[in-house]
Amino acid sequence: MPEHVHHAEPVRVADHDLHDLVATVTRLVTDSQKHDEKIARLEEPADLTEVPGPAASPPTFLSAAPGDATRRLPADASPSFFILALDGTAYAEELAALTNWVHHLLLPVYGREVTTGRPWCGQWSEHSEAVARLHGLWLAWQQLTDAEAGATGPSTWHRDHLDPAWLQLRSPEGPFGACTTSSARPAHRLLNTPETVV
Repeated sequence: MPEHVHHAEPVRVADHDLHDLVATVTRLVTDSQKHDEKIARLEEPADLTEVPGPAASPPTFLSAAPGDATRRLPADASPSFFILALDGTAYAEELAALTNWVHHLLLPVYGREVTTGRPWCGQWSEHSEAVARLHGLWLAWQQLTDAEAGATGPSTWHRDHLDPAWLQLRSPEGPFGACTTSSARPAHRLLNTPETVV
């Protein structure tokens, strides 16, 4: 007795559903490729002379991801990429990139008015404490605004990093305590540290 072959009729999908389906499949393929790349990187032997860090001059502040750039360090260099651990050219390059972020993103968005209760210094890069705090803030910003940080990353950055750092930097007792307290009267003076007080 011959077997009857059943031919299924073609499935018809509405155009708007087809576009959604194509977009979903494309996103899944892209995500799968990213996961494959991460797995391949994890399987590679670690290179201790390569330290992840911020890009020297990210193309745009909103897409700079800390994992996208690596800085090649000499074998005898400090493995830290914190700015106070750098010197010479490495320090100058990092400070230039930090300055770019401070002047083009941080201050325009979060700077607020300069007052006696919120001093600022246009020469902030000469205040070691300010450089250290702003660099830490920038490193955290890069990590927590990356897509891998998830949807709560930016909120976490504001709560755990920006707010406490800004309170310390802009406090009358902070590193700018003897600097500008009015935009009309710019001032800069480095405060004495316990070691410089006689």
